[in-house]
Amino acid sequence: MDVRRVLCCGLSCLLVFKVLIFLTVAAVTVTLITLLTQAITYPYPTVPSQDPPYLIGVGRADCTGPPADIPLMGYAVPQQTAAGIHTRLFSRAFIVDDGHKRVVFITADIGMVSQRLRLEVLKALQVKYGTLYRQDNVVLSGTHTHGGPAGYFQYTLFIITSKGYVKPAVKALVDGIVQSVDRAHRSIRPGRIYMSQGTLEDSSLNRSPQSYLNNPQKERDRYETNTDKQVVVLRLTDLDGDGVGMLSWFAVHAVSMNYTNQMISSDNMGYAAYLLEQDKNRGSLPGKGPFVAGFSSSNLGDVSPNTRGPVCANTGLPCDYLNSSCPIGGTKMCQAYGPGEDMFESTRLIGHNIYKKAKELYGKADWEVTGFLHAAHQWVNMTDVTVQINSTHTARTCKPALGHSFAAGTTDGGGDLNFTQGAVEGDPFWDGIRNALVGEPSNETQECHRPKPILFSTGEMSWPVPWHPEIVDVQIITIGSVAVVAVPGEMTTMSGRRIREAIKQELDSGSSFEDTTVVIAGLSNTYTHYITTYEEYQIQRYEGASTIYGPHTLGAYLQKYTNLARAIAQGTESELQRGPEPPYFAKLPNLLPAAPVDKKPVNSSFGQVLEQVLPVYRVGDVVSVTFVAGNPRHSGDIRDKTFVTVEVFLNTSSSWEVVHTDASWETRFHWVKGSNRESNATVEWHIPASAQQGSYRIQHFGHYKKMVGFRPLITAYQGSSDVFAVSHTYYY
Repeated sequence: MDVRRVLCCGLSCLLVFKVLIFLTVAAVTVTLITLLTQAITYPYPTVPSQDPPYLIGVGRADCTGPPADIPLMGYAVPQQTAAGIHTRLFSRAFIVDDGHKRVVFITADIGMVSQRLRLEVLKALQVKYGTLYRQDNVVLSGTHTHGGPAGYFQYTLFIITSKGYVKPAVKALVDGIVQSVDRAHRSIRPGRIYMSQGTLEDSSLNRSPQSYLNNPQKERDRYETNTDKQVVVLRLTDLDGDGVGMLSWFAVHAVSMNYTNQMISSDNMGYAAYLLEQDKNRGSLPGKGPFVAGFSSSNLGDVSPNTRGPVCANTGLPCDYLNSSCPIGGTKMCQAYGPGEDMFESTRLIGHNIYKKAKELYGKADWEVTGFLHAAHQWVNMTDVTVQINSTHTARTCKPALGHSFAAGTTDGGGDLNFTQGAVEGDPFWDGIRNALVGEPSNETQECHRPKPILFSTGEMSWPVPWHPEIVDVQIITIGSVAVVAVPGEMTTMSGRRIREAIKQELDSGSSFEDTTVVIAGLSNTYTHYITTYEEYQIQRYEGASTIYGPHTLGAYLQKYTNLARAIAQGTESELQRGPEPPYFAKLPNLLPAAPVDKKPVNSSFGQVLEQVLPVYRVGDVVSVTFVAGNPRHSGDIRDKTFVTVEVFLNTSSSWEVVHTDASWETRFHWVKGSNRESNATVEWHIPASAQQGSYRIQHFGHYKKMVGFRPLITAYQGSSDVFAVSHTYYY
């Protein structure tokens, strides 16, 4: 035998064996890498669902109102009137249809939904769609930004703080909300819904821990924290699995922008929506693109985003724990801050936290929501509800009234006068002034509200129209085993927990529901201030003093919502009585005078630059330019328009391309009212890291009013900055 041939054969076999091993290992490695990559990039269900799909529609529309002169809704600070735009406000609508029933959930960048706004929206939808969209299947919720225009209420208390019923503000909201429903309606297609839940830390703080601690120890021991950290996300897709929208709920006040802000702003929740929509609609300007991201409020009544907590602003020392006041300056000086160094940074940080968690949960959402839809709604007279305390005792709700601590405000925005939180006794001085101005509360109302010392007995005040609503919406919609509870106010953390638990128990007792997920949609349909637990009410901090229907308000809502849930579980929601319809007041006062004619400096023109840009900027710099301006109210309906563009010059086409508008986070449009009816507009562009190197300009658009004889004439104008360069290089 040839030894060399045997040796070569052996070497060849060994080589072939090694090659086979290498190929096998390589194939396994490639397979594992492919699987891991797919798992990371596409974490969505790949097994075809056996359940029938829903019909799904999503829509978004601009609902920004006049950005000048109108009070901003939320802090009730008279001098906090609109004077520009930080970010625009949007309404986002989500329609789901199971082939038998249809529900609509709308979340809008507004302080809260007023009863008048809901009535106007439903009336407009009825004109367009007949009985398709109704009071029982449409939920209208506000994000609770304190940076949106007021003026859309029909009750006197809000009319006073809003400069009346302001029709341009109302029209912008109604038209924007209806348009978002129109766009959702037109986009309806078969699709699926997936749910995910998680917790978000370091983004919320209980601002009334004193009240929370008055809840039963046994109940508190069931929860790790004194705020709800839960985030619930619904991922909406088409039948190919491509995302078309997202809807989420998280409990936190949208008050990162404080009461010194005078620009229209969607605040932290709006910024979260902005980030996710920009992420999903790559290359689109803000408010554009098919993907719609809705971030809805929840049981945020005692929840602040100012995570550093309150300190005395004038000394840096801690506030008084019980009444949140300072030795010098009182409640106004006790201010909560953080997490940023100013309100813009705090808004960015909290908004980014909410966005990041929602995006994470959106990517993880793999639990498919299936099953029929339900909608249950009633109108309730909340001043006259008998509450069953136990088998032998009952109590009643009260006519609306606000307590002394209402005037103290909160650590997110304190009052100017010498009221403090936690007041369980009246003040003879303020009570005397109240009696002289609006009359003394009746003995019946005082007794009903105890231990609240009544500052304003609004349920006994009816000029020129009632001061507070009596008839209130209660509503639940269910999408499969997800129940959305539309709450007409601001529920505290524990109030929301009790509502969720009661409704879950009621729904799960029926044969159609199993392990129901219940979410609170706050500030929905009607605004009735706060809803505390009975125990929290006894402490009479701001939230308790603002629980207008008395100590048994939550007990009444528990009964009413449980009845709705029972009807849904039994399939008898169509048998529910509608209840007494709310009023619609035909004549409401407008306390906002018409904007006067605009004037300009001598030898100038509207749109002319007063303070020019510099020749060169770098990423991270702030570009600023000031123009001669008219009153922004003269621009009329500003929806889907802009006062500002930031434009880059494209060398390839020798043209200008818009890269930012006044809806962009990176821009700020300041309107400054001067003397002699002259005003300026200062535009800032905070250059982001993503800015391309190149040549830029900033343009401002507006309108001014002048008189031609006895007739006002509105004329458009625009102005442009000089061209300036932007470099990528950082410098220190």
